[in-house]
Amino acid sequence: MNKIAEAQKYLKEMGVDGWLLYDFAHSNPPLYIFLDLPQDKAFRRRFFYWIPVVGPPVKLVHAIEPHTLDEWPGSKQVYSSWQSLHHALSSILKGKKKVAMEYSPNIPYVSRVDGGTVDLVRSFGVEVVSSCDFLPHFTAVLDDAQAQSHIRAGKVLDQVAAATWHWIAERLKGGQAITEYDVQQKIMNDFAENGMITDTAPVVSVNANTADPHYCPTQLHAKPVRKGDFILLDMWCKEAKERAIFADITRVGIAAAKSTPRQQEIFQIVRHAQKAATDFVIKRFREKRRVEGYEIDDVARHLIKQAGYGDQFLHRTGHNIGVDLHGSGAHIDNLEMHDVRPILPGTCFSIEPGIYLEGEFGIRLEYDLYIDKQREVHIVGGIQDEIVCLFK
Repeated sequence: MNKIAEAQKYLKEMGVDGWLLYDFAHSNPPLYIFLDLPQDKAFRRRFFYWIPVVGPPVKLVHAIEPHTLDEWPGSKQVYSSWQSLHHALSSILKGKKKVAMEYSPNIPYVSRVDGGTVDLVRSFGVEVVSSCDFLPHFTAVLDDAQAQSHIRAGKVLDQVAAATWHWIAERLKGGQAITEYDVQQKIMNDFAENGMITDTAPVVSVNANTADPHYCPTQLHAKPVRKGDFILLDMWCKEAKERAIFADITRVGIAAAKSTPRQQEIFQIVRHAQKAATDFVIKRFREKRRVEGYEIDDVARHLIKQAGYGDQFLHRTGHNIGVDLHGSGAHIDNLEMHDVRPILPGTCFSIEPGIYLEGEFGIRLEYDLYIDKQREVHIVGGIQDEIVCLFK
């Protein structure tokens, strides 16, 4: 089934008259994915692509850039003035009652069409609804090669984490002075040796710094790593190949023979929340039932709230993963936004609950889930069931 026919199938299921794709200067990245337009080229004039629920599409392009959508089917209308744009758009939407656009009051990752353009479309007597339900089918579903690249990246991360713990332990045993930054650079070197790349350097933090979810050391600002320190590693990478998919994990350890009872208590709460969220996803897919991003977040968040640490769980439970670390599919989120997008077969996402005790320490546990086309759920990146003790 080609993309147009597939889109029309979803439009029919939604009960809308069509999908109005719009872009101005790369304001709508999902459109570039759907239409296979060059990601490095931002067209400088507004253009629309109308896909009706039935019938051929219509292209509305500027006279300066008339060839913008030439590779896509449908009739072409060309405008130059704003008056001619409004007239053409009004004609295309005449008689239509409900159209889908990249708009959402709750999900900024989807809401790519500016408010003025949404108001313009509404001025023609049309109700604008969100394309969020079907958009991930075109922007977030991985092909088999991409899925395998994600799984391979997860294996590398698991191996690098183990090697990093060993590296820290050996240097501390030998009396060497090391910092968070030194550990970070060791990880970056391991990525390079394994043919991996990343968008930004990994997070390495000790003690109170682990209670800051987005702390990241620099060469000028990094704490020393010493015996007895509590350590968090947050790492993500992908193969240095076109269309490769990221993997993303977080691990915790202590440079001692054993962790404290307080650390063990928090760890077990976080691990319980991670496992419960995972089991919920597995159950829903086995039952062949729809599962939405916010529902998974609710499962993990409920358990952490029950344990008395709801206010210390500062972020969503996870995020979609793709060619970019934070992908275009459903996020595991009912905190920062109410993500009602469905989790689709062929997509992957992180599960990473955390508890952050300001001034003390923070624990986040992260692995990824990949849902294959047969609806089987795979844990990617390895599982951490206890705090790593470097001097056992």
